[in-house]
Amino acid sequence: LNPIVQDTKKGVLRDYHGPIFWNYGALPQTWEDPNEKGGEEVGYCCGDNDPLDVVEIGSEILPMGSIQRVKPLGVLAMIDSGELDWKVLAISLEDPLASDLNDVADIKRLLPNTIAGIREWFRWYKTPDGKPLNTFGYDEIVQDAAFTQEVILHTHQSWKGLIQGEREPGENWIGFNKP
Repeated sequence: LNPIVQDTKKGVLRDYHGPIFWNYGALPQTWEDPNEKGGEEVGYCCGDNDPLDVVEIGSEILPMGSIQRVKPLGVLAMIDSGELDWKVLAISLEDPLASDLNDVADIKRLLPNTIAGIREWFRWYKTPDGKPLNTFGYDEIVQDAAFTQEVILHTHQSWKGLIQGEREPGENWIGFNKP
């Protein structure tokens, strides 16, 4: 229903300060509902009105705009300007390490410091624009693959409710509301 397009902020294509050392994208057919409040572990924040973000940690630079099959390994609960913005850590199924990476513990064992690097990059990435540091729910701990699957399923159900007209679309163009 929705086209896959590059992220924009205030009508301008999103650009990041400095390099990103992973592939960054989104999981289609998911939606972080801005009207749904999370629990204490995420500071009672609501969703950021976007699909789930994916941080693909494989060994290859994937083509921009490509659609990839990935294996979810863990998830970070980033809190950005008071909104919950989940970051799914995943590996491309085509990556040589895909068979060895199945959960957060495997990332820590085979790719040490990767999780800390991702968390710190997301903590600081908006500060060049004068914005405050981002924070993280769940005491900054990456949640495991099973928890990640629950987040994906929950946000998929939210997306289904959105496209079926059961949830308020806000600024989202979903094919039956006016852009």
